[in-house]
Amino acid sequence: MYVCLCKGITDTQIRAAIEGGANSFRDVRNTLGVASQCGKCGILTREILRETLPDEAGEQALFYALS
Repeated sequence: MYVCLCKGITDTQIRAAIEGGANSFRDVRNTLGVASQCGKCGILTREILRETLPDEAGEQALFYALS
């Protein structure tokens, strides 16, 4: 799905950037140029970041719960 219509950036490209090492909104913006024109895609980009980045606190809690 297209997230940034101004630049033609898709959610797949954003996820690929995150998997490639981008771990913040700034990193994704610098890598792809997302939210650099009208900015309307910023909210959805942040949602994709939250969904895609590993939740370190949640992973640690699960590890200790299973130990």
